[in-house]
Amino acid sequence: MNKISFLIILLLNISNAVSQNKGNTDSTSILSFTDKIIIKANIDTQTDSYSIQSENDSNFRLSANNQFRLVLSLDYEFIGASIGFSPEFLPGNNDNNLKGKSTYKDYSFRFFLGNWTQGIKYKKVQSFYVENTNDFISNWIDGQDLYIQFPDLKTIFWGGSTSYVLNPNFSLRNVAYNTEWQRKSAGSFIPTLRYGYTHLSGTTGGTKFFENSFDIGIAPEYYYTAVIHKNWFVSLYASPSFGIRFSKSGENETDFIDNNVYWPLSFDGGLQIGYSSRKYIYGANLKFETTWYNEDSMTNITNDLFFIKIYFGYRFNAPKKVEKIFKKINKRIGL
Repeated sequence: MNKISFLIILLLNISNAVSQNKGNTDSTSILSFTDKIIIKANIDTQTDSYSIQSENDSNFRLSANNQFRLVLSLDYEFIGASIGFSPEFLPGNNDNNLKGKSTYKDYSFRFFLGNWTQGIKYKKVQSFYVENTNDFISNWIDGQDLYIQFPDLKTIFWGGSTSYVLNPNFSLRNVAYNTEWQRKSAGSFIPTLRYGYTHLSGTTGGTKFFENSFDIGIAPEYYYTAVIHKNWFVSLYASPSFGIRFSKSGENETDFIDNNVYWPLSFDGGLQIGYSSRKYIYGANLKFETTWYNEDSMTNITNDLFFIKIYFGYRFNAPKKVEKIFKKINKRIGL
């Protein structure tokens, strides 16, 4: 069973399970559920991969061996948190004999202050393999021979984003976090500032190497949500981005340090179809993300992501003690 079929079947089962849930009759354009605790699970096919195009036109494609990722999240009032990992019980995540075992961890926090959204993220991925090993090893047999592997290669990312929704009649929280319910069709530009620090390290030929980089970029994002039924919506988004990267790289055994400045370009986009009610939420996303820049006059680096995500969640009342604590916090910070 391939990845797409697995996700489609899982989503249909979720849809059948909540089909008896009745819709809403409220007339407000955005219905808030920030007073409810929202727990949600995402399963996606996102895999970290890099494509390195050298001067002799050889394409070197690195990929982590994670077929599926599971993300669990919890949102309440003005704050939310998520944890992501790649469990071996999901199909395709235990194929380690030929590609090696990759590890993935992801921790995210988000804060909502009016039209502002602040996100903070930590991600670590270790162990990559060369997808196109057959281009470098003659007589290599797919499904039988080992892929070229870099088990010590790892990337660690600390970063965040700051966004502002220009249209008060559009709910970013409906699309991204499901803490609100968009009842009428609307769209909005969402200027976003992205920033992050990445540490890459590994070993090749017995030599340890590293690269530290700091990125900052501006993304004039645009979202549009079309309400196609009282409980169903379709959302599209596009996000071009441009920025600057300050990079420092070298080898641990030498004193030589190479400092560079790059100008990466990015483009993200996606399509989402979702179901929302007072208690249940579920849906599916089709997303792509691509970033490219020239490392030098002869080498082009591309980071491409194309993946499908399904999500399902449940809203319920917070315990009285938790509700009292957050009421005091909201009053103190003026929310």
